[in-house]
Amino acid sequence: MPLPVPWFLEAPKRRRYLAGISGGADSVALLHLLHRHGFREIVVCHLDHGLRGRASTGDARFVQKLAGDLGYPCESGKTAVKSLAKDTGHSIETSAREARHAFFAICSRKHRCPRLLLAHHSDDQAETILWNLLRGSRGVSGMQEVQTLPMGGRPMECIRPLLARRRPELRAWLEAKGLPWREDASNAEPFAVRNRLRHEVLPLLAEIAKRDPAESLIRAADASSERRAIEAWAVKQAAAVDPQGRLHLPTLKTLPPAMQSACIYDFLRSSGVPGLSRDALQRCLTLLDPAAAPAVNLPADHILRRRAGRLVLTK
Repeated sequence: MPLPVPWFLEAPKRRRYLAGISGGADSVALLHLLHRHGFREIVVCHLDHGLRGRASTGDARFVQKLAGDLGYPCESGKTAVKSLAKDTGHSIETSAREARHAFFAICSRKHRCPRLLLAHHSDDQAETILWNLLRGSRGVSGMQEVQTLPMGGRPMECIRPLLARRRPELRAWLEAKGLPWREDASNAEPFAVRNRLRHEVLPLLAEIAKRDPAESLIRAADASSERRAIEAWAVKQAAAVDPQGRLHLPTLKTLPPAMQSACIYDFLRSSGVPGLSRDALQRCLTLLDPAAAPAVNLPADHILRRRAGRLVLTK
């Protein structure tokens, strides 16, 4: 069966890209599509998280062989994610993501390539949107097809060519072509948030609503994205950031509450503060009151302080 060609596969082929390949169906489909559409400057990047013993080792060998068969160089790494999680106090999921980002940063430096291809698809997007909603994130937000993210302290252009494709669609294409992939048995275990959303929450929502909740979540995120574009224009017009890159309190106080929140959110997000929730923004808004506490603690050890008529971000 033909797979509709993702927009990215029509891009120029001569640029070098890193490709995060786990060995699972989604990333294997991405790699084969890249190869079939003439992308030759691909560096395959695979990190063994050390979570599944011999199965993890098997994944690494599979990816190395696949890369070799397609004529791509392969960068492999290994991190003891369980130990990392224990040392940092973070969850396994968070620690695995941090380890991947650090690994991709190393690969980026080695190959002088700030562009990373990832195999996230529509079903991943729906899970991300739902989890962001449950965490109290501001707006209905998901992943972007192209966005710049800090990885290991380095800005990386992350490109998701398959974000409009569905998981079953990718697997059906691989099966039709007789292309193998590695199945990660831990994806079915209920210990991780994403696994529970995928195997418990979304199926229950489908049963209740009698429709595919993924499509509804993605439509809601698209509508929210349009509203954010309008908000971004309004924030620019408000001009609440002074020439020194600080939020100007007198200007903020002239704005409606919704615009105050929008300006603070844009300032914090642009400054690299992760995991911004509505609750965090509400606490930041209290800084506009001179009688309130002069500082608010934010994720990743950031602190927003009121100082001399300005809001200043420190760590």
